[in-house]
Amino acid sequence: MGNGTSIGRVRGLGSAKSGAHHWMIQRFTAVGNMLLVLWLIFSVMQMPGLDYESVTSWLAQPLVAVPMMLMLLSIFWHLKLGLQVLIEDYVHDDGLKFFCIMLLNFYAVGGAAMGIFAIAKIAFTGGAAA
Repeated sequence: MGNGTSIGRVRGLGSAKSGAHHWMIQRFTAVGNMLLVLWLIFSVMQMPGLDYESVTSWLAQPLVAVPMMLMLLSIFWHLKLGLQVLIEDYVHDDGLKFFCIMLLNFYAVGGAAMGIFAIAKIAFTGGAAA
């Protein structure tokens, strides 16, 4: 019938139906991270210099700023997914688990937002000092 064993159905130990989605999203973000980090490495290697002015003028280009923002989103999403599984597996107290996952979500969203804001500021101001 596809619902696990009879005793598992009685005890409510069947599939939660959400683990495969979580697993797939984590794999997709891993592939995205790999491609975007490789893009970053090759892009930085082609830059003539790594001084502040060169990097900020490079980052101010739309074809650089957008992939950098996508990379930040993907990295922080991947971080959140991986650490959430770790917390769910190893933190057994429900209150502490809720607090840790809440803290993780704030960190992941906040970190991504701060990075995107920094890139957007450089992209929109052309790297001018604040």
